[in-house]
Amino acid sequence: MDRVGDGLDAALRKAFTRPVPRSAGARMRFLVRQLKGTGPVAELLGVTRRTVERYVRDQIRHPRPELAQRLEREVVARWQPRVRAEARRAAATTAGIVLDTRARFGYTAAPGSTDDARLRHLTVALPPEYAARLFDTQEAGGTEQQLRDIAAEGLQEIYFKDRGRRAQGLLVEFTDVEHLEFDL
Repeated sequence: MDRVGDGLDAALRKAFTRPVPRSAGARMRFLVRQLKGTGPVAELLGVTRRTVERYVRDQIRHPRPELAQRLEREVVARWQPRVRAEARRAAATTAGIVLDTRARFGYTAAPGSTDDARLRHLTVALPPEYAARLFDTQEAGGTEQQLRDIAAEGLQEIYFKDRGRRAQGLLVEFTDVEHLEFDL
């Protein structure tokens, strides 16, 4: 499961100004407009062109569960691209991103301090540079581990090191993620 990537996508979906089409027919009509024809939509969804035409005319109203999931995923991925881009730009330049997580944090610290990993629930506002790195890495096709490392580095610098004011030699490990949510 791609927790960090899915969390970033969910945060961007919160920025939508209009609801995503709900019915199968409305979703198919949207995809047909976006991809400029029933052929590309049929190929994208793995169905026949005739099936797409039936959904467009509302002759079929209830898709099979696996087709419904593919249809929803493709529509949400293409819904309001300018709104999504603006939210991404605002987070990366001025607003930053809020990370709410419940995970196990382990430490590599100076001798004499505890390095036992423990479960913590943190809600931390990460500055725009970390939001920009997260979104750029996601857009470039970065792995879940790369995204998680950027989030861990942000938590380390902002929460644990207080922007360099304490715990100079501390290195934070971000593991066993139970909950992860982003907000713009």
